Amino acid sequence: MVLSFQFGSATIEYQLEYSNRKSLGITISPDLMITVKAPIDAALEKIKEKLRKKAPWIIRQQNFFLSFHPMPPPRQYVGGETHLYLGRQYRLKITDTSFNKVMLKGRFIEVYTQKRDNVEKQVKEWYLKNAKSKFEIYAAPHIESFQKYNVHPSSIIFRDMPTRWGSCTPKGKIILNPELIKAPKGCIEYVIIHELCHLVHRDHTNKFIELQTKEMPDWQKWKMKLEHLLA
Repeated sequence: MVLSFQFGSATIEYQLEYSNRKSLGITISPDLMITVKAPIDAALEKIKEKLRKKAPWIIRQQNFFLSFHPMPPPRQYVGGETHLYLGRQYRLKITDTSFNKVMLKGRFIEVYTQKRDNVEKQVKEWYLKNAKSKFEIYAAPHIESFQKYNVHPSSIIFRDMPTRWGSCTPKGKIILNPELIKAPKGCIEYVIIHELCHLVHRDHTNKFIELQTKEMPDWQKWKMKLEHLLA
């Protein structure tokens, strides 16, 4: 039977099976399905209690498998190709001109270029410029909010990271992946809050999850959206 339980703002569904065994077993499959095998005489409340204690591990395992999900085809940076910006799809419109410029207009990312070979470089520079300005605005109120925990990032920098959206160094430096600018504002704020929580709790402990849930009750929604959108 399929059951579920709440962990913070997350609803975790699992397939419960009873069998002739002595202890509880939890399996996470690559498709993110959770299978729980319990002794025949195990009480449901006891099962749920144990699952809540294992919830951080369950979420970590699901995130691990998400990292192996199929990647979208590489971008070609040609006219008509769709690209994400703040969670919305835009089409590239490329115009040959005597100057270089990238701008958002209607449903298009318009690229004015002196050389077609430079389109990819121009678009990526445009993304980075917007990431720096938008992330600073989005981060400001959360940084202020975390002052009640007596923490403050030493700096915020941007770095391409193939497998991570953000990180926090032992010295309090927060690193953000500029690719996040392709995701909705809620996803970006989730990553910022996640890294700010690391200024308080370094590891993904229950206290870390509790703090993250306190600061962003619907974080699980934005995390899953981010992984499915840009994975």
